[in-house]
Amino acid sequence: MKGNILIVEDEPSIAELQRDYLEMNGYRTEIAVDGELGLELALSGRFELIVLDVMLPKLNGFEVCRRIRDELDIPVLMVTARREDIDIVRGLGLGADDYLTKPFKPAELVARVKAHISRYDRLKGNSPATNELEVKGLRLNPDSRRAYIRDEEITLTTKEFDLLYFLARHPNFVFSKDQLFERLWGVDSLGDSQTVTVHIRKLREKIEEDSANPLYIETLWGAGYRFRS
Repeated sequence: MKGNILIVEDEPSIAELQRDYLEMNGYRTEIAVDGELGLELALSGRFELIVLDVMLPKLNGFEVCRRIRDELDIPVLMVTARREDIDIVRGLGLGADDYLTKPFKPAELVARVKAHISRYDRLKGNSPATNELEVKGLRLNPDSRRAYIRDEEITLTTKEFDLLYFLARHPNFVFSKDQLFERLWGVDSLGDSQTVTVHIRKLREKIEEDSANPLYIETLWGAGYRFRS
């Protein structure tokens, strides 16, 4: 068996489908049917990853995620039937690692579970006392706020580091300029989302060998930016 997964989902058919596919791929699972039970089980420390629905009885997924993050550093994959961008930004802002919107393919759930558990395992192995990230020669240490490309340190401003680390924490997820501006600068900040474009351009100049063909930060025209894992 690969590890324990907690599924917090109040719709039995969806929870059972998630359970069946995860167990077919070697994971042990446990199901919680409301937010209070999900939080209690999550805080037991027995699980390697939480699959967390947003709309739950007794305690919603956002509150469960926030309380988990106060206590534990494990992957949280949020699931919702709602497609509003603000829900996604809110969930990620509370510490969720990824987001799936219903309906989704069970194989996609399994793939993301594998990816996030593997990423957390690498983080723990490489830097047990930090949240250091390393991908394709790029290394980011949020504790020292230092960044390296192939072991050569590069100088980033505070916001450049925050933007790069946030994108790298959520690989393959597309964020619009407005979402990134709200998440990293705040809705009450002076300026507008164009500042995100400027910061992305400066980051590419510092971390990419060829800014026109970026290895790390990809532009999806009309949609936003995505960190390529």
